[in-house]
Amino acid sequence: MRPFVSFVSTLALLSPALLWSGEAAAEIMPHRAEYVLRLGPAANAPRIGTAVHDLTQDCAGWHLKRDIRTEIALTASWKMSLASKLDSKETRNAFRYGIVQTQNGNPREIKGRVQRQAGELRAEVVAAGNPPNQFALPPPTLLPTAAIAHLVDRLNAGAASFPAMMFDAEVIGDAFLIEVTEQDKAAVRSARPADRPVALPKGKSWPVFMNFTRGRQQDQKPLFSVSALVFDNGVLDRLTVDTGLLSVTADLASLEMHKVPVCPRS
Repeated sequence: MRPFVSFVSTLALLSPALLWSGEAAAEIMPHRAEYVLRLGPAANAPRIGTAVHDLTQDCAGWHLKRDIRTEIALTASWKMSLASKLDSKETRNAFRYGIVQTQNGNPREIKGRVQRQAGELRAEVVAAGNPPNQFALPPPTLLPTAAIAHLVDRLNAGAASFPAMMFDAEVIGDAFLIEVTEQDKAAVRSARPADRPVALPKGKSWPVFMNFTRGRQQDQKPLFSVSALVFDNGVLDRLTVDTGLLSVTADLASLEMHKVPVCPRS
C-alpha cells in the first residue's frame, strides 16, 4: 500500500498553510480540488482512482478532509483496492488528525497529535491495537500546513533548491526531510488528451522536483520522489509520485475556491 499512500503524503506537504513564525507568509487559499489518478505518466496510462482534497479555513486555523480511492489490476486475477481518508485540524501550535486506511476491505485506523510547547515539538501517534508512540520531532520540523507556505515563499524568493523538514501523518507518522529543486517549465508533464480543461489559478506557478527521506535517517536513500506544478495560492497539478518500482500520477479534474473568513486582528 505504501507506494500509493506516498501520494497522500505529497498532498500533505502541498496543503494550504500559514507561517507561524511571524514572517510574511504566502497567501494560501482554501479550496476543494478533485484529481484523477493514473498508473504511470504515459498519455494513455490507465485510470486507477480519484482523490479529493478539501481545505477550509476558520479564524482558529485550517480543517483538511482528504479522500483517496484507488483500484489497481496488475494481472487478470490480481487486484488491489486501496483507500485513505484523512480528517485533520491545525492551529498555530497544534495538529490533530484521524486517518482510516483500507486495503482490500481491511481498515486500519490511526490517530495522532503534534503539539508545540515551550519551544519543543512533540508527537503522539496511536495505531489501532498498539500502544501510543510518543516522541520529540527535530526542531526545524514544520506542521503539515506550514510546509506549503514555506515552499511557496522560498520559490517566490527565487531559491533554486532548498531543504524542508515536515511532519507526515499518512506514510511514516514522523518527520520527512524534503529536498526541493525548481525545474524548468519544459519539465511540466503535459495534459493528457482525455483530460477536461480546468480553469487554473492565474498567479505564479513553479514546477518542482522533491526527494522524500526519513528525517531521522538522512543517510538513507529517498523513499520516493515527487514532481508537481505548484501555484502560489497552494493549488497543485501535474503530480507524479515515483517509488522506483512504479509511479502514480494525479491531474486536476475540478477546482473550487472557498471563501476566506474575515477574522479579528489579534
